[in-house]
Amino acid sequence: MGTLRQLEYLLAVAETGSISDAAAHLHVSQPTLSQQLKALEKTVGTPLLERTPRGARLTPAGRAFLPGARHAISGAQRATGAARAVAGMVNGQLHLASVLSVALGVVPSVLAAWHAQHPYVDVVLHEYDGLDSFAASMAEATADVAVGPLPDAWEGPHHSLGAEEFVAIVPPGDPLAGRTTVRPADLADRRWVQYRHTHGLAGHVEQICAEAGFTPSAATRSTQTAAIPHLVAAGLGVGIVPANVLTPDFPGTVLRLTPRHRRRLAVFARPAPHPLIAEFLAIAQTSARLCPDHLTDLLG
Repeated sequence: MGTLRQLEYLLAVAETGSISDAAAHLHVSQPTLSQQLKALEKTVGTPLLERTPRGARLTPAGRAFLPGARHAISGAQRATGAARAVAGMVNGQLHLASVLSVALGVVPSVLAAWHAQHPYVDVVLHEYDGLDSFAASMAEATADVAVGPLPDAWEGPHHSLGAEEFVAIVPPGDPLAGRTTVRPADLADRRWVQYRHTHGLAGHVEQICAEAGFTPSAATRSTQTAAIPHLVAAGLGVGIVPANVLTPDFPGTVLRLTPRHRRRLAVFARPAPHPLIAEFLAIAQTSARLCPDHLTDLLG
């Protein structure tokens, strides 16, 4: 069957359609991932992936193998969550789930406040590019606590962190560089730097554009939240991103959207949380920073 790590590698390639994208998402080197996938194929006895000029895709055998791999990973996650719950987290470790953009822009301030008060309690960060896998990480007890969009009808304790605001970004020297606001419709005829369809923000940005009456034309797409501003700064197109992912050294122009677009974020846990988790909820509520200091004047 292969190791759980090998199964996770295969699942990541199946979801991203690319060995390089899967390696970046999993924070491993591409040679390491390729080596483990070849070892898995050797164990199974047949090729599971077909390498193509545009990436990688499952072979018929790979498609048949995938449901069982998903089931094995899910079962291991449930077993791990159950064991941690029984252990009462005496090992001094919290597992925190978040989506990629929030992990980049919001989670650092929360973890800084947490470690200031609990320097010996490690936090293992699980980052997800899709909202479904993010919500599943909590439902299946992969994570103990989460920071991100609150799933519908969540029954456990939760605190609102406020709303993250989406802004438009344009390259240096763009005709819009002298402005502070823009309507999404004003960008309808532009080339766009967009998120890959598997990214949790892709649908949100496309919805903003749809409400403005157009479908954005993609010059390029990326699964990496932090890559979008760099690609825009390089002149590949315009984009819409959460304001909290922008650093002060972004060389382009940041424009407030009219009308403004926001997404509510929360910190949440399952019912009857361990006291350590309950304390994390309280610390996150007071320490999360959704608007970076350098954009306060623009966004108010």
